[in-house]
Amino acid sequence: MTKKIVYQGEPGANSHIACKLFDSQLESIACSTFDHAFNEIISGNSDLGMIPIENSIAGRVADIHRLMPTSGLKIIGEYFLEIQHTLMGTNESTLETLSSVRSHEMALSQCRNSIDELNLTSTVAADTAGSAREVSELNDITIGAIASPLAAEIYDLKILKENMEDKGFNTTRFLILSQKEIKPEVNNENTITTLVFKVRNVPSALYKALGGFATNGINMLKLESYQIDGSFLATQFYVDIKGHCDEDSVQRSLHELSHYADEVKILGVYPASRER
Repeated sequence: MTKKIVYQGEPGANSHIACKLFDSQLESIACSTFDHAFNEIISGNSDLGMIPIENSIAGRVADIHRLMPTSGLKIIGEYFLEIQHTLMGTNESTLETLSSVRSHEMALSQCRNSIDELNLTSTVAADTAGSAREVSELNDITIGAIASPLAAEIYDLKILKENMEDKGFNTTRFLILSQKEIKPEVNNENTITTLVFKVRNVPSALYKALGGFATNGINMLKLESYQIDGSFLATQFYVDIKGHCDEDSVQRSLHELSHYADEVKILGVYPASRER
């Protein structure tokens, strides 16, 4: 039986492209929302998920930080995709006929300067490929979409401008999620451990919580904080470190972290991508 991998968006979305490039043998399944995609993996309807976590221009994908800690899913890998944003319209459209453009909010933010230069009004849509489908259905020469070249091909749209992104190093990092935990060998040097935690409400708690990583020579690749439960008093930290959670040095760091942090949860231990 062919294994399935879910993504948020419609056929032709960048997440769809990432699925195909990651493993063309997997059956890619489109989901309307991130919640839907997560539930498909949790229920066992799909084997894997290709979920964007951050973009080199637009920053982090906020919904994922909300869903990951409580989903019970494990990160088993990461994938980096260079994003190609193209402006497209109906076959009768030109740059002169367009007055508005629609796309996912992340795509719009990554193309803000190009949109301003073309004097277009932006409209936020659910996703990039979905905006392309809408433009095809509306068949209005004044409305364009920003999506992938694959979306233009799928929905029979004309590419009006390539390379809409404001910077040339526009890359999205995806996490590969699974219900089953799959850890690399402990002696694998290119391993990442991802975890979340909350610090206790005491002076210098964060400084002390992170001190164990420094004293044990652990390289911290990423540290982010974000509010939870709608409160400015409840802060959760998301951390990527280089190393395997079962290594002695990482174990010592986590032990020290536990003295100053609550709800320490490891979200995954996985091989670092070659693109890092």
